[in-house]
Amino acid sequence: MVKPSSFLYIFLDEAGDFDFSPSGSKYFILSSVTRERPFGDYSEFINLKYRLVEQGMDIEYFHASEDRQAVRDQVFDIIKRNLGGMRIDAVVIEKRKTGPALCEEMRFYPRMLGYLLRYVLERHSLDQYGEVIVFTDRIPVKGKRNAVEKAIKTTLSSMLPKTARYRLLHHDSKSNFQLQIADYCNWAIYRKWSRNDLRSYDLIKPAVRSEFDIFRTGTTFYY
Repeated sequence: MVKPSSFLYIFLDEAGDFDFSPSGSKYFILSSVTRERPFGDYSEFINLKYRLVEQGMDIEYFHASEDRQAVRDQVFDIIKRNLGGMRIDAVVIEKRKTGPALCEEMRFYPRMLGYLLRYVLERHSLDQYGEVIVFTDRIPVKGKRNAVEKAIKTTLSSMLPKTARYRLLHHDSKSNFQLQIADYCNWAIYRKWSRNDLRSYDLIKPAVRSEFDIFRTGTTFYY
């Protein structure tokens, strides 16, 4: 019997932009961090945040692309120590291979999110959980938030296993250390693919289960 308190948590983050012209980012990467409670690293992040404040830093939350390297080192140290029970998956999109029909944010983002979540959920025994709770940062498409949320829910309903009970919640990452972990992990994966920089990736590698280059055999170009 499934206990009502048995939940699977999935935290999502993305890197890259929605500019499909040659001036946009080469890659768009969506990553997920999948865990169950309790989150043993919570107190470590609290202690690190206030230790840095006491050292004179004005730090509200952790964000990999904006944090100083000295801060990143300490955040990755916490993540590395708590990889047990953590699963990291990513969908890697080489944007120049994206077909024209998918280049609209309303189609692209929900579809790629659906691919990632379906892959992750198919690798769990969903009957062991009362519910899957998916967190993302606030929807990045300004002016289209309601429409994008509707498109995401419609896409997920059609793509995810019928046995999956889930909620999709959009919270500011500032309020959620687990979303900040997802940001750090996605940043490390993005650096690997976009710059061949493995420094941070090697720290999380033991928990990385998949990096699916979704258009790896594709030949569709937008220019």
